[in-house]
Amino acid sequence: MPRPAALLPKPIRCLLGLAAIALAAAAPTRPATAAPVTDLVAERATQDYGPGLPDQGYFKVRLAEGLTREGELIREFWIDKDTGQFIANVVTDTGEVRRVWGLATLTVPVPVPVRRIMPDSIVQPEDIETVELPWTRVNAYAVTEEAGLVGMQVRRMLSPGRPVQLQSVMPPIIIARGDRVTIQLVHKGMQLSAAGKAISDAHLGQEVRVVNLSSNKTIVGVARGDGLVEASF
Repeated sequence: MPRPAALLPKPIRCLLGLAAIALAAAAPTRPATAAPVTDLVAERATQDYGPGLPDQGYFKVRLAEGLTREGELIREFWIDKDTGQFIANVVTDTGEVRRVWGLATLTVPVPVPVRRIMPDSIVQPEDIETVELPWTRVNAYAVTEEAGLVGMQVRRMLSPGRPVQLQSVMPPIIIARGDRVTIQLVHKGMQLSAAGKAISDAHLGQEVRVVNLSSNKTIVGVARGDGLVEASF
């Protein structure tokens, strides 16, 4: 019969203890792969939306109280894209399947005015800030980039804290109806200038109708700058 460990000589007992420690250290351990359930849900919701996800859109996930908070993967997933309500079956690090549910809100960063901006004003950088808003409050017709607002001319009053609709702003008008303009006539490499009067509004690069005050003829040119219209003949 093998001798009880307590009866072995002390040096041998020490060696056995060290060997046990070495074996425990060498034994393979299961890597910790659990992740927050909110991260798993956000990832799965993003996959489900696919190409329909707006640029820079992401999901803010809120779980119902008392549910498991960590898991390894999501086995089944259902989401209502209109409300963001979801149900998921989460596999935990112990192999159990737990049902979770909550709200996954599709969120986007959006530039909004910090004050009321009246029509004909030019939007300045200090007039706007970027905030996180639910996509349901933004819609596909809102300006979602700061570059789409700064420097634009306001067509309809902009309210603070609210997304700006595309039709509410436009490139600045640089030539207004009734303005005196200089018509730059280009013909076969030659440039001539004539005085004119605008009979329509135009922003930079837009076609504008003007009257040549010398010939009293109406021509169509392109607004190239304040008071400058380029035409060809």
